[in-house]
Amino acid sequence: MTAEAANSDTGDTSGNSGPEKITWGHGGLRAEFATASDGSLRITHLARPGAAGLPAGAGSPLPLVEITAVGHGSGWSGPRFVDSALGGRLRYRAHRSERDGVWHRLHVELHDAASGLTAEVGYASPDGIAVVRSQVRLRNEGHRPLVVQSVSSLLIGGLPSPDVLDVHRARNDWLAECRWSAEPLRTYAADISREVHEHDSRAGLTVSSRGSWPTDGHLPMGALTDRGDNRTWLWQIDSAAAWRWDTGECGGAAYLALCGPTDADHQWRERLAPGEEFTTEPAALALGDGFEDAMGALTRYRRAVRRPHPDHGTLPVVFNDYMNTLMGDPTTAKLLPLIDAAASVGAEYFCIDSGWYDDDAQGWWDSVGEWLPSQRRFPDGGIQRVIDHIRERGMVPGLWLEPEVVGVRSPVARSLPDEAFVRQDGIRVTEHGRHQLDLRHPAARAHLDRAVDRIVGEWGVGYLKFDYNITVSPGGPLLGHARCWLDWLSSTLDRYPGLVIENCASGGMRMDGASLAVTQLQSTSDQQDPLRYPPIAAAAPTAVPPEQGAVWAYPQPGFTDEEIAFTLGGALLGRIHLSGRLDHMSPGQLTRVRDALATYKSLRRDLPRAVPCWPLGLPGWTDDWLAMGLRAGGTTYVSVWRRGGDSQQRLPVPHLAGKDVRAETPHLSAPAGTVTWRPDSAELTVELPASPACVLVRLTVQERPRHDAAEAAVAAVATATAARRP
Repeated sequence: MTAEAANSDTGDTSGNSGPEKITWGHGGLRAEFATASDGSLRITHLARPGAAGLPAGAGSPLPLVEITAVGHGSGWSGPRFVDSALGGRLRYRAHRSERDGVWHRLHVELHDAASGLTAEVGYASPDGIAVVRSQVRLRNEGHRPLVVQSVSSLLIGGLPSPDVLDVHRARNDWLAECRWSAEPLRTYAADISREVHEHDSRAGLTVSSRGSWPTDGHLPMGALTDRGDNRTWLWQIDSAAAWRWDTGECGGAAYLALCGPTDADHQWRERLAPGEEFTTEPAALALGDGFEDAMGALTRYRRAVRRPHPDHGTLPVVFNDYMNTLMGDPTTAKLLPLIDAAASVGAEYFCIDSGWYDDDAQGWWDSVGEWLPSQRRFPDGGIQRVIDHIRERGMVPGLWLEPEVVGVRSPVARSLPDEAFVRQDGIRVTEHGRHQLDLRHPAARAHLDRAVDRIVGEWGVGYLKFDYNITVSPGGPLLGHARCWLDWLSSTLDRYPGLVIENCASGGMRMDGASLAVTQLQSTSDQQDPLRYPPIAAAAPTAVPPEQGAVWAYPQPGFTDEEIAFTLGGALLGRIHLSGRLDHMSPGQLTRVRDALATYKSLRRDLPRAVPCWPLGLPGWTDDWLAMGLRAGGTTYVSVWRRGGDSQQRLPVPHLAGKDVRAETPHLSAPAGTVTWRPDSAELTVELPASPACVLVRLTVQERPRHDAAEAAVAAVATATAARRP
């Protein structure tokens, strides 16, 4: 790592003139900064070592930070987050670099003499990974309060012209998560003849969150890809609250601004009295030769930034009684045989989902919040009898909670003070018959601590599914509550290190990097249709490392053998969330479920180091054929789905070109299906005569040398045909 300045041998400088050059990075990333003619510090190079960075000689036309505040607006009005008055006045004051474990860090301090505002930009990058993470810490060193309306977490200018860039974004709606699309950036940043008007266009693409579900509408992600050389800049904003990104044209080049909440988008403002500070949400940018390469770097970053936990390596199979099964209606009589059936096929955790607390004849939706077990549902021995039975069958017991909500009819709504709830204009927010706790208040936090201590500490529950099924206005306390929510999750895991927490919000409505860095599993969807889950499962690794992405598999006794294999096969390259009425299945059907789980257990050791690829490109919502692969050292797994169209499909796997490869099919839903590896073109040919159908292919690079042409011919075409039903 280096961090150099022309006027300093130590890497620490001070003064207003600024260094001529700062160089920082490691074996996977190199960044350079230089002072522009106006005295501001700019990024002049950002790339992997040896790779092309920003266009030669262009550098960035933007400062390191953009900030808007009341009384300090923009220098060029418009909806884009560039050309702010405060950002343009920030001048270099000092910088320092350090090594912190696997992390390389650079801190650059900037100051605006007119307002007294100081901005410290903190860059961090894990060793050997082409990702930079950025946060900005503001400090009011002036004599007057400053009301901040927006501040960038990461700002990059000087990217290639919009003429050559495609912009990627991901729609993320309830039951239809992770839907990526790409368009030319010029679609949003029209060429207005800048030379004639002497100004940049005000146009660009802005994507932002809405409400308190941070991934409702879009994932907090995006990418720019150069159509000429395939270079890709892929980003995510690590916020469990609110976020915004925008991209467009500035100075003839493309720019990217990544932010947390803003006043314009989320009614957020932060008042900084003299001496007070504020730190932005983190944002990360991955670099790569193509989308997949950048996604591999971002996946490694996600693993580096998250809280360590044994679950990330063991990946136990979780049975959950909700989806297409009990659907929020658990009782002792229904659960006991289901527990026995789940244990018999090899489930390792059993989670009792919603409804276990329901003792109200009017329904539980607007009465939740106490988290005490129903006596009506568990009459003999209470819920403890069921929990003990789960443990006796060799599984870890789990429970569903929705911690942040309190029903309007719940006793908790009356026992906690108004200040313990999210309020606007002094009035409690009510949404869909519920109030939302504000975890900035100690009474709200103490209430949740008591519930967890009872459930985990006294009852012996080892798995908690935390759901969140309302979304409230993004104004007011959203950011503060979200940060306290994450802090509470961390403190809960500090108290109970073996506890496993699943993050859920109506499926994938809280699928953000900040939450994934604390929790162990992430619900990818509430989708109940097995034919509509494949595009979600195939695209989920764009948002979630495969060892954290929970994918439902809900075989039913009324399914055919092929349908059972189809719904199970789609979850084999993620975290299996098993459900379905296993207690009503025949012995033969249970054997098929057991075999699929055995296949999963044979490969799960590879998931924590795997990075994703998409032989057919990122999946479309209505595509007939879909494919998602995981690269784990010398082994590549590919899940392939057919939902219609022709019975045969060719899938390029270019990273295996020139390799001696063995092809196997650990799981195949259609007995007549075949898979052929073609070494001449590095392609798989998959034939699935029936539809719908799926197959899991394992491609293993052979280390032994080829001795003669005959042996080479045998190894070249490895055809794997199902010998038996899965």
